[in-house]
Amino acid sequence: MMTAIIVRSPIFPRLTRSRFEMSALTIFSDSDPSQPIWHSTDAEAIRARLNAKDVRFERWQADRDLGENPDAETVINAYQHAIDRLVAEKGYQSWDVISMRADNPQKDVLRQKFLSEHTHGEDEVRFFVEGAGLFCLHLDGEILQILCEKNDLISVPAGTPHWFDMGSSPHFTAIRIFDNQEGWIANFTGDKIADAYPRLA
Repeated sequence: MMTAIIVRSPIFPRLTRSRFEMSALTIFSDSDPSQPIWHSTDAEAIRARLNAKDVRFERWQADRDLGENPDAETVINAYQHAIDRLVAEKGYQSWDVISMRADNPQKDVLRQKFLSEHTHGEDEVRFFVEGAGLFCLHLDGEILQILCEKNDLISVPAGTPHWFDMGSSPHFTAIRIFDNQEGWIANFTGDKIADAYPRLA
């Protein structure tokens, strides 16, 4: 049976996240969060739209058995081949694993941190190997909401204002790839625009 999570917002009442690994792209104007101007769950249509904005989006194979609550070493060992491919392509210097579950005592604090619009001085590269999360990009007068599911690889260009929503009951594991040895470094914009747009339940 398919289980769906419905996002409810006082502005845009519903966005569906499927547990059947259905990625989605919803586009809004950055001046009107009341109505989306484009939506698709077709992976090729999503890829084409995002590639036109210089956002890399691809479907890779996340087919390794990681167990119930895999540690970082298990995930990296399982997907070293994917990491090696990215390093060979772009010369990335470091990587780690972010894994979040609904019982994590820090989930609310971390959710709020990632929900604040920010930029990075490097591309933000994520390969989702379990679960799902919502990337929201503020580009060219639009808000692009990308529901990334297991198997999705996304690379957000350096300097792109964006935020990330893991939901109130998060469940995801993603490999993060960096251009530097320090890892995740954010520059927060102070813009509250994220508060106006749909979030995961």
